[in-house]
Amino acid sequence: MQQAAGLTDRQVAVIVAHGQPSDPGPAGAEIAALAARVAAQMPGWSVRSATLAQEDALARALDGADQALVYPLFMADGWFTRTHLPARLAAASGARITQLIPFGLDPAVQALTVTLAVEAASAAGCPPQDTEILLAAHGSFRSPAPSAVARAMAQLLADQGGFRRVETGFIDQDPQIATVAKTFGPGALCLPFFAARGGHVIDDLPEALAEAGFSGRLLDPVGLDSRVPGLIAVALRRGA
Repeated sequence: MQQAAGLTDRQVAVIVAHGQPSDPGPAGAEIAALAARVAAQMPGWSVRSATLAQEDALARALDGADQALVYPLFMADGWFTRTHLPARLAAASGARITQLIPFGLDPAVQALTVTLAVEAASAAGCPPQDTEILLAAHGSFRSPAPSAVARAMAQLLADQGGFRRVETGFIDQDPQIATVAKTFGPGALCLPFFAARGGHVIDDLPEALAEAGFSGRLLDPVGLDSRVPGLIAVALRRGA
């Protein structure tokens, strides 16, 4: 592939996540490991990572780059990706930045989400038409963007997956996960529509399910699937 003029000998890409402000280290290490798995599929590229929660992480990730592709590891296209991230990037570096669409809006990621639910139902020995799905998402009390993406994803699960029932519950808005989870039976699947295993997935989600007495199966977040690095690599090549 021909490189754009003005780049160094390698095309630079930076995967950017929100991170965990109260404990930035583990989330930063998780995104760095993801970047390494993406880089393994992209010879000739420099694939780096940063979280917004780590001070100066963006500047370090962009060091030495004249141009860079930035891949937002976010589930929605809201304030963080439209306003906050571009401002942080501009303050961190004078490099020419091309910001790609967020992880959760990539049609390939949405198709993977349907596949994950179908695979989980099959593994449980239950066809999709007899399976209930609780799609757990972040949501926001301040912006409609995160819930809009999650609800559209729930509709895709219903339309393309053929599941008997799909409902969405949120961490940071109504209806909250605990409220929705109370209405599900023992054979239900809870699929976290999250890009990484942060505090919401480790703590808040299990606590909400326990509060509801949810007896179904909790799946891994979408972003942890082994196929994700390949999807990000495709998105980066397409962006270049």
